[in-house]
Amino acid sequence: RASSSIVLNLAEGAGRATRADQNRFFSIAFGSLRECQAILDLHDSGNSPASELADKLAAHLFRLIHGRAG
Repeated sequence: RASSSIVLNLAEGAGRATRADQNRFFSIAFGSLRECQAILDLHDSGNSPASELADKLAAHLFRLIHGRAG
């Protein structure tokens, strides 16, 4: 459920007109991503390619929310 929430909230946020509305949905997506990271940590101690990808996505999404592209 958390992984679906990431995608759906990113899509919802991308469709919003104001930066504040976008960030609200991007922040919800970020929270769902953190849930997925916790699940991966429980499953594989955070040492899988999926965990590495989730970490990269979290960093990118954090920069998107806080206005620092990169």
